[in-house]
Amino acid sequence: MGQKVNPIGFRTGVMEDWKSRWYASKKEFADLLLEDQKIRTFVTQKYKFAGIPKVEIERTRDEVKVVLHAARPGVIIGRKGQQVEQMQDELQALVGRRINIKIEEISRPELEAHLVAEDIAERLAKRSAFRRTIKEAMRQTMEAGAKGIKIQLAGRLGGAEMARREKQIDGSMPLSTLRAKIDYGFVEAKTAQGHIGIQVWINQGEYEGDTDGDDAQEGQASKKPKRAYKR
Repeated sequence: MGQKVNPIGFRTGVMEDWKSRWYASKKEFADLLLEDQKIRTFVTQKYKFAGIPKVEIERTRDEVKVVLHAARPGVIIGRKGQQVEQMQDELQALVGRRINIKIEEISRPELEAHLVAEDIAERLAKRSAFRRTIKEAMRQTMEAGAKGIKIQLAGRLGGAEMARREKQIDGSMPLSTLRAKIDYGFVEAKTAQGHIGIQVWINQGEYEGDTDGDDAQEGQASKKPKRAYKR
């Protein structure tokens, strides 16, 4: 007992869709997987101030479609869309394929676990008190409409000589319930005393619409056998 599973990976293919959607043969698979990693690393590092928690990639025979989910899309778009064209040219030079970029705005960044972790990391890098930072982040997330939030810090907290862990939970956090929409984010804060690992779990409620789980539940045989009535 006690093993922890990434909530996003736990639900991928069941409740969540894949972040990379394409098919390839065994010979091409490794190269295309490496291309996806190059695209994600380039976008998140160059436009880290845009708040990009998720990058989706779809491939066709002619082009590669890159969908960026950003909290501040204006940083990526730039004046009259010049930044997007520049990014498109840089990505095409990086992977050698035709790139089509689509940007989707995140309406409530307080409910994105990766963005909450990045915000905490920025505050810790500016030598803010870690307990006050955690409480402020949890308050903002719960006010935004989250059902629950869990934050865990690990490292030399407060400049202590020995590394330790600090964890706080507010609300409901059913990690083993597949129908619960749990978002997870991990970021490292670079402080003067060393790196501090920041893990954030956010319960965004339940998945809407019909799911495979509902169909499976209806299709299960009842435990009690049906009574046979004699005429």
